[in-house]
Formats: sequence, structure tokens, C-alpha cells
Amino acid sequence: MYAIIQSGGRQVKVTPGATVEVDHFAGETGEEVSVSTVLFVAKDGGEIMAGAPFVSGARVVAVIEGESRGPKIRVFKKKRRKGFRKTRGHRAIYTRLLVKEIVT
Repeated sequence: MYAIIQSGGRQVKVTPGATVEVDHFAGETGEEVSVSTVLFVAKDGGEIMAGAPFVSGARVVAVIEGESRGPKIRVFKKKRRKGFRKTRGHRAIYTRLLVKEIVT
């Protein structure tokens, strides 16, 4: 059984017992959260449920394991022959979720 959820504008495939990284999720470590933006559910018997856009009544129950930071992204802007140079950086914060179950 697996599900595809939407988190932070991205689609993430989750299975029970797996650990996934999603965009920053509000909550404390060890707290149980429920994600209701389920786009697709596939059961073991071959039954599939697709949403338009979300599957009604389906949710993914997970536990927050912690946070981590992604790689540093450098944004460099330059205009030639003008002496204009600007360097900026960005580093995203991700939340690790341990998926407990998929409820349909």
C-alpha cells in the first residue's frame, strides 16, 4: 500500500513505516500529525483511488522525527560591464516524517 501526498507544492510517495523528508512542517519532535492532502492511494489488492484533486476521507498519519537543512544554494547576479555583482544564499528547512499508517 502506498499513497502520494502533496506537501509544499511537491508530490511525495509514502508507504507505512517509511521516513520521508517534506518541506517545513509546523510541530514539535515526537508529535503526531495528519496530512489530508492525499492525491492518490494504491492498496495491496490492486485497488486504486485517485482524487480530483484530493481523495475524500483519506489521510496519512505520521510522527515528526526531526528537522534538517538542505544544501546551501547560491544565487549570483551580475550585469556585465556595469560593476554590478550581488550574491545571495538560500537554505531550505526540511521536516522528517515517520509514516505510521494510511487511512482511507
